[in-house]
Amino acid sequence: MKIFIAGASGAIGSELVPQLVERGHEVVGTTRSAAKTGALRALGAEPVVLDALDPDSVADVVAKAEPEVIVHQLTALSGSPRHLKKMAAATNRLRTEGTDHLLAAGRAVGVRRFVAQSNAMWMERTGGPVADETGRLEPDPPGGIAGEAVAALRHLEDSVTGITWADGIAIRYGGFYGPGTDLSAAEDATMTAQIRKRRFPVIGHGTGVWSVVHIADAASATVAAIERGRPGIYHVGDDDPAPVRELVRELARVLGAAPPRRVPAWLVRPLVGGGPVDLMTRARGISSERTKRDLDWTLRYPSWRTGFTDGLG
Repeated sequence: MKIFIAGASGAIGSELVPQLVERGHEVVGTTRSAAKTGALRALGAEPVVLDALDPDSVADVVAKAEPEVIVHQLTALSGSPRHLKKMAAATNRLRTEGTDHLLAAGRAVGVRRFVAQSNAMWMERTGGPVADETGRLEPDPPGGIAGEAVAALRHLEDSVTGITWADGIAIRYGGFYGPGTDLSAAEDATMTAQIRKRRFPVIGHGTGVWSVVHIADAASATVAAIERGRPGIYHVGDDDPAPVRELVRELARVLGAAPPRRVPAWLVRPLVGGGPVDLMTRARGISSERTKRDLDWTLRYPSWRTGFTDGLG
C-alpha cells in the first residue's frame, strides 16, 4: 500500500518507516524540519516538509501523495522538561487541529484507513489496575496541563473512530522506551538524564500502574493495525503493567544510578500540579490482549524487566 506517515521523523516514525518498507509498502513521511529529510530518505521514505497546522498545506501534500492509508504520529514532546507547557500545548494542537486537517485531507483523496496515536496514561481511574479497550479516558482529570492533554486525546479518539468513510483506528500506546525515545541509554535522553541525576523522584508511594512498550514493539503493532486493523481502539503495551515505583527503581539500577528519592504527594503537588501526582499515584495500566489476538501481534520484549536491560539502546 501507499502509506502517508505524518510525524515520520519522530521516535516511533523512525522505527515504523523501515518496518513498512521492509514489508513492501511505499511510504511518504513528513517532518517539520528540512534538515531531517535526508534521514527519512535513508530509512526508505519519500520525505516531505509539512506544517500540520496549516490546513491548505496538509491538503496539498496529501493530495499529491494520494495515499491509501494515513498514519498520524504527530507530537511535539521531545525537549527539555523546562519547556513542558509549551511542548504540551503544541502537542494538543496537533491532536486537535492537526487531526482535523489530516482527516479532511484523507477524506478528500479517499483513503481507506486512518491510524492515529493516542496515549494510555490517562485511562479512567476506576475499575482495577488494568484497563482493556472498553475503558474510557479519565472523565475528570486534574486541571491545567493534564486536563488540556486529556481533552485533546479525547478529541482525537472521538474524531478518528467516528469516521464512516474509512477505517478509523486509534492506538493507545503505553510509555515508549528504547532508541530514539526520552528513555534510552543515550546521554541526552531526557528521562534517562533525570534518573541519573536523581531528579525523577517517586511521588507518594508510587502506586500508579504504568504500562510501557519498547519502541520497536510499538512500531510493529502499528504495522499490524495498518495492515489488518478494524475500526476502533487498540491498546499497545507490554505484558507487565507495574507500579511506577518498581519501574523507576529498576531503571535506576540498570543505569547504574542511585535509587530514586521519594517525596510526599502533599509536598510536591503545589510545585508541579495535580497531573504528575495523579500519574504516579492513580494511573492504570492497559491490557493488550485484544491487539495480540486480533492482529496476530507478538512482542519482542514482553516485559520491561528484560527490555530495560537488553533494549534501551
